[in-house]
Amino acid sequence: MDERSSRFRVYRVVEAVPHVNLFDTDGTRLYTTYQQGYGERQPAIDGLETGDLIEGTVAGDPTDEEEAWTLREFDRVGGVDMGFATDVELPEIARETWDEQTSGPAHSVIEADGQPVGECWVQPRAPLPGGSFVPSVLAGLLPMEPKLTTIASADAPTTDAVFLDPDPVDAASFSQPYGVLLLFSERADETRRRYRERFDCPRGVDSRPDYDPYELSSGGFGP
Repeated sequence: MDERSSRFRVYRVVEAVPHVNLFDTDGTRLYTTYQQGYGERQPAIDGLETGDLIEGTVAGDPTDEEEAWTLREFDRVGGVDMGFATDVELPEIARETWDEQTSGPAHSVIEADGQPVGECWVQPRAPLPGGSFVPSVLAGLLPMEPKLTTIASADAPTTDAVFLDPDPVDAASFSQPYGVLLLFSERADETRRRYRERFDCPRGVDSRPDYDPYELSSGGFGP
C-alpha cells in the first residue's frame, strides 16, 4: 500500500461511474478514488465538486490498475466553478478563434469595457484510444491545470470554467473538429453571467450531462 500527499484537482465522474478522479497538480498524475465507503467522512466526500482544489492524501496499490485508490484525508483550499453544456451552438468568438488558428489549441481574449476578463480556448478533438468515440468537452490537447489556476491575459486567478460541446453525448461523429473552454476571472461578473445564462449552466449547479461513458465507448462508435 502506497500513499501520496499532494494538492489535487477534483473531477467528479458522471453518476454512472461511482468514482472520483483526483489530478495531482504536482506530479501530474490522475488518481481514481472510491466514492463510497468512507463511514462518517462520507458527507465530506459527497460534498466535493468538480473543480475543487484540495490538499490531501490518497492510498492504494500502484501495481493494481483495476483497483481504485482511497482518499484518506483532505482539506479544500480553493477551486474553480465549472459548468458544462452539450449539444449547443458555439459562440462566435470560438468560431473566429478556430478559423484564425494555425495549430490548436488557441485562444482569444474576452473583454468587458475594454479590459480583459477571460479567455476563450478552442482545442482539437480526437477519438479515444482504440477507435472508441465518446464526445467529450474535456478531450483535446489543452493543458488544463495552468488555465484553471490563472488567466494570463487578465493577470488574475481563474474563478470559472465553462466547457462547451457542440454535439450531444450520444453523437456518432463530430460536427466540429474542436471543443471550447471559456475561462473567467472575478472581474467578469456580468460577462460570466451572460455566457452562463446563454448555455444554461448557472454557478453552483452540476450541469454535467448524465451518461455512462463506458456504455457509449463499447457501443461500436468509430471516429
